[in-house]
This record gives sequence, C-alpha cells and structure tokens, in this order.
Amino acid sequence: MALKRRPSFDPKSFLAMVGEGRSIGEYRRDEIVMSQGDPADAVFYIQSGKVKVTVVSEQGKEAVVAMLGANDFFGEGCLAGQARRIATVATMTDSVIVRMEKAAIVRVIQQEPAFSGMFIGHLLARAIRVEADLRRSAVQFE
Repeated sequence: MALKRRPSFDPKSFLAMVGEGRSIGEYRRDEIVMSQGDPADAVFYIQSGKVKVTVVSEQGKEAVVAMLGANDFFGEGCLAGQARRIATVATMTDSVIVRMEKAAIVRVIQQEPAFSGMFIGHLLARAIRVEADLRRSAVQFE
C-alpha cells in the first residue's frame, strides 16, 4: 500500500495569504502597528517595508531598539508568555504586514517543520544581531 505524500509546505506562501488567525494590513509611513502596553496576542511578519521598534522609559525617554525590514518578524514575546507589549512598532515606509494571532502561529509552528525552521532561524539571527550590537556598544563605552 502506497503512502500518500503530504503536499510540501511553503512558509512564504503561507505568510502571503489571509487565513484562519491571519490578516494582512497595509500601513502608510509613520503608522503605529502595535503600542507599548497593548495586549501581546499576535506575532507580525513584514512582507514589505520598514519599521522601527521603540521603547519609552518610566522617565519618558524614547529609544529606538531595532529597525526591521522585509522578512522580519516582531511581537514574538507573546509566545514566551509576555502579556503586554514592551515596545511600540511604527512604520518608517509604506509597509505590508501580516498579523498572526498567537494560536495560529503556535499551530503552524507545531504542525509545519518548514515554518518552524524559518521562524527559529529568524530568532537566532535576531539574537546574534543583538549580541553583536551589545559588543559594539560595550567597546564604545570603554
């Protein structure tokens, strides 16, 4: 008896379509996608455009902590139990951004190894960039 092959899963195609728990938004330059303090209930994927990630301290000082572009994710903190957003994300250019509800991204991570690999690769690349930035900052302060 022959086994039925499951059709291959293409993460890029998945992220390009509206579906259960996924929506696609078009944003103009300087629009806020999510705000510090909002409920952390979704992960976002940038199809096109650029965004900046900022935080505001308790003293009211704003700092840019990242600038992201096409094929980057943001808002992943909700997957680690973050209840509220710790940063604000605003567009720097006209942008197309996919919003995936937490349940939808958890489901695809669990069911689709190709997506899981892509997502883990993103997380590792981000961690490496942050570490490199911290090293550069430490050298500047010496």
